[in-house]
Amino acid sequence: MRADARRNYEQLVEQARIAFAESGTDASLDEIARRAGVASGTLYRHFPTRLDLIEAVLAERIAALVDLGRGLETAEDEFAALSTWLRATLQHGLTYRGLSAAVMNSALDREQSVVSTWHAELFEVGAALLARARQSGAVVADADAADVLKMIGAIAWAAQDGPDSATQADRLLALLLNGLRHELR
Repeated sequence: MRADARRNYEQLVEQARIAFAESGTDASLDEIARRAGVASGTLYRHFPTRLDLIEAVLAERIAALVDLGRGLETAEDEFAALSTWLRATLQHGLTYRGLSAAVMNSALDREQSVVSTWHAELFEVGAALLARARQSGAVVADADAADVLKMIGAIAWAAQDGPDSATQADRLLALLLNGLRHELR
């Protein structure tokens, strides 16, 4: 990519990140192009669909979540490691209103979507952290990774439109974590 095309690409991703955080994933693509200082045609040359732009915005964040989880796989306190990663995953889900629906609806149309690859990576990391916490006895034996990760998505969805979404999400996450915790009596 030429230097000017690379700058345009990076500016579009940065402005999309800001616009999606402010207005959700339905933010105006024309407004994103305007903020980036490029014509709408430039945006569409780089990102033919809204999902292409969403994926570009998310790529770095997903990689960071995967790296965080892998780093936590050796943490001394298994429950704290799981809690830290689930909280980070939930915060990611709250960052962009409408993200889950936009990504999932659009990804269904693609045979080999990057979203399904990300989902697999996040599931693998989350399942490993949960298994480790379960094996240590910190988490109830019947805790299931698919269920826990669905609950994180449900919490993000439920809290996203509330007046204080972060507080509500924290409350709901605390309920989930309390339900997972295995208390030794």
